[in-house]
Amino acid sequence: MSEKHRILSGMRPTGPLHLGHYFGVLDNWAKLQKEHTCFFFIADWHAFTSEYADPGNIKQFSRELLIDWLASGIDSEENVLFIQSCVKEHAELNLLLSMITPLGWLERNPTYKEIKQELISKDLNTFGFLGYPVLQAADILLYRSSMIPVGEDQLPHLELCREIARRFNYFYGDFLPEPQGHLTESSRLPGLDGRKMSKSYNNAIYLGEDMESVRQKIMSMLTDTNRKRLKDPGDPKQCNLYPYLTLIDPEGDYSDIEEGCSNASVGCMNCKKILVEKMEAFLRPIQAKRQELKNDPDKVEDILQKGTDRAREYAAHTLDGVRKKLNLDY
Repeated sequence: MSEKHRILSGMRPTGPLHLGHYFGVLDNWAKLQKEHTCFFFIADWHAFTSEYADPGNIKQFSRELLIDWLASGIDSEENVLFIQSCVKEHAELNLLLSMITPLGWLERNPTYKEIKQELISKDLNTFGFLGYPVLQAADILLYRSSMIPVGEDQLPHLELCREIARRFNYFYGDFLPEPQGHLTESSRLPGLDGRKMSKSYNNAIYLGEDMESVRQKIMSMLTDTNRKRLKDPGDPKQCNLYPYLTLIDPEGDYSDIEEGCSNASVGCMNCKKILVEKMEAFLRPIQAKRQELKNDPDKVEDILQKGTDRAREYAAHTLDGVRKKLNLDY
């Protein structure tokens, strides 16, 4: 991956970020920004596909999302950070691409039914939800992105984007690039109860969460289910707590914990106390930066404005080319 790429990735502003987001997305972004030209955007229009009935929090969540990014090490000078709806070209390209996207391509999207089942409490029988992969393709193609960081489960979305670009180029001549996928590891951090970390499961630790609340969550979290009593030997690899230690402090020496767990000479409560200390050390600088940014809303707005201006320059250039290809350059 030595070649410099133009990368685009985004997040939906549907709530506060937790450690799963940090280790699943932000940590990877921080690595990519050192070598590539990165566009990171707040996907508020994508949030509307599921939150359209009650969009009141999207604006606030968008600012909170940016603050979490910045506090986690995402550089506003090196990257283009912006809100999707502030760059209207996303909507225009989405409209134009929707004209050439066969309905069957959207209906066969493997995550379409999965998400509908996961969010069964919401009415997702809408044109916007069915067509959100076209908007996603517009997001990517608008910046002529050459590489997209995706988890394995997101590869079908990227392939659909490539197919839409291919169809456009077939009709109108080569113009839109077919971006390549950069596979990223999904977060190896489970939720506090062993399931996937999610706000809907109420099993997450949030980046901006009060430390007393974090301590309480850690002290009550699930550990190795085989250790029903203190003298029962355990297996760190089967323990829900152990990945937290190794991700939060990867340079730490855990040989004593591994040995103590395996021979039952160290109890789970001891490990929880160690994790509390390491978690406080990990979250403290992030939360300090978060508070600094929350106390300076003008700085946050300035970052968004500069990012939006930079994004519009790229977007307008691409739309000019698309209009010419479609003979719409009046």
